[in-house]
Amino acid sequence: MKIKLLADTFMGVALLVFQSCAETPVATEDTAAAQKNISALKNASVFSVPVAGNSFFTVKPSGASEVITSTNLGNWTNSATVISTYFRVSNTGTLNIGLKASVPSGTSVVKVTVGNTTKNITLTGSANTDYTVGDFSISTPGYVKVDLQGVSKTGGYFADVTDVTFSGSASTGTNIYSNDPSYYYWARRGPSCHLNYIVPTTDNVSYYYNEVTVPVGEDKIGSYFMANGFSAGYFGMQVNSATERRILFSVWSPFDTDDPNNIPPDHKIVLNKAGTGVTIGEFGNEGSGGQSYYKYNWSAGQTYKFLLKGEPDGTGKTDFTAWFLSPDTTTWKLIASWKRPQTSTYLKSFYSFVENFNPENGYQGRKAEFKNQWVRTSNDNWIAVSGAKFSVDNTYNAKQRIDAMGGTSGNAFFLQNGGFFNTTVAPGSQFSITAPTQTPDINFSTLP
Repeated sequence: MKIKLLADTFMGVALLVFQSCAETPVATEDTAAAQKNISALKNASVFSVPVAGNSFFTVKPSGASEVITSTNLGNWTNSATVISTYFRVSNTGTLNIGLKASVPSGTSVVKVTVGNTTKNITLTGSANTDYTVGDFSISTPGYVKVDLQGVSKTGGYFADVTDVTFSGSASTGTNIYSNDPSYYYWARRGPSCHLNYIVPTTDNVSYYYNEVTVPVGEDKIGSYFMANGFSAGYFGMQVNSATERRILFSVWSPFDTDDPNNIPPDHKIVLNKAGTGVTIGEFGNEGSGGQSYYKYNWSAGQTYKFLLKGEPDGTGKTDFTAWFLSPDTTTWKLIASWKRPQTSTYLKSFYSFVENFNPENGYQGRKAEFKNQWVRTSNDNWIAVSGAKFSVDNTYNAKQRIDAMGGTSGNAFFLQNGGFFNTTVAPGSQFSITAPTQTPDINFSTLP
C-alpha cells in the first residue's frame, strides 16, 4: 500500500490529506501490516502550531514587555507572564509536546504545562531549534492549552518562540489550529457567529425590534453584541475598554471600499439627525460608511431594547434610523438617522451576531441572548419571529478556529464565541422558539 500526500483546499486554505492508493490485498496479513504502517506514519507526524496565530498572554503583569508578532513570541523577559497556545485534537491519548525556539544569548529554563502536568525544558543557542518537551496525557478530545512560563535565564530574555509542536496518538485524528498567515489576526480575534432570523412575511418591513441580554461575566473587553443587523449595516452594543461601552449604529456606503476617503460624494452616507450626546463619524477597514455611537455604561445581566427603521424616501435613497431603550427609562434614545444614496429598499436580512474585535482578548469567551424579535410591516402590522439559522464567518469555515456556537435557551436564542470551548453546532443549523405574543409597546408618534 502506498500513502500519497495530497494538497487539497477548503475555503481557499491549503489542507494536507492522506489518500490510500492500495490495490486489492491478496492476504489479510498484508492488509493488517499496511494499516499498521499507516498508523505508524500518522503517529510520526509532527504538527507545528504557529505562535503568531494561536497564542495569547493569559497572564501578563503590568509593564511586561512580551509581544506576539506576525512571526513569533518576542521580548520574553518577565517570569510571571504566561503564554498560552491553543489547538484542537479529536482523539484522546498521548501528545508529545515540543517547541521551536531560539535563545540569543545564555541558557533558559522554561516551564511547559498541559492540564495538571508540568515539565521543564532547557533552551540554548541562537539558531531556531526543535526542542522536545515530553509526553502529556489527553483524556478529552477538543481544545488543548499549552502554557509557557519562564523559570530562569542567564541571558537577556528567555527565548524567541515560533511554534509549539505536537505529535503522538492524540494527534492522529483531525487537528484544528490557525496555519494560514492571512488568518492569524482573525484567528486570534476568534470566529464570529450569527443568527439569521427567519421573517415570516413577504410584505415590506419598516422596523426590526430585538432585545439583548449579555449574561454576567460574558461582557469581555473587545466584544460586540450586534442586535439589529440588516443588509446595509448593523446596530448593537460594544465593550470598548475597562471604562467605556458604546451603543453603535453604522451604515455601509453602497460604494465598495475599505477607505472612506475613496467614497465618491454621490455615494456617501449622509446624516439626517443625531441623538443628543451621540458621536458622528465615518468607519473603514470592513467596508466603509457612516458611523454613530453613544457612550453608555450598559451592564451585563440587564436587558436592552433595540429598534431600527428602514424606508425609502421616494428619491432613490433610503433612510435608516436607530433607537435604543435601557431598562432604567421609558423614553427611547435616538442614536442616529442616516440617508443611504443609490438605495431604495425597506429592511432586508434581519440578523444578530457576536464578535470580538480585540485579538489580545481572543482567548476569552463571550455570550449574548436575543429574545422577543418582531418585525413591523409598512402597513403597520407587527409579526413575531420564532426561527433563526446559524452561520459563521470565514475564520470558522476555513477551519482556523471553531469555538463559536448558537442555540436556544428557554424562549431566547443565544450566540457564544471565544474561550476555546469544545461543543460544536453545525453551521446552517436552524433553531426555533415559541413565538412571542405580546407586541412591543411603542408610541411611534413620540419617537425622537
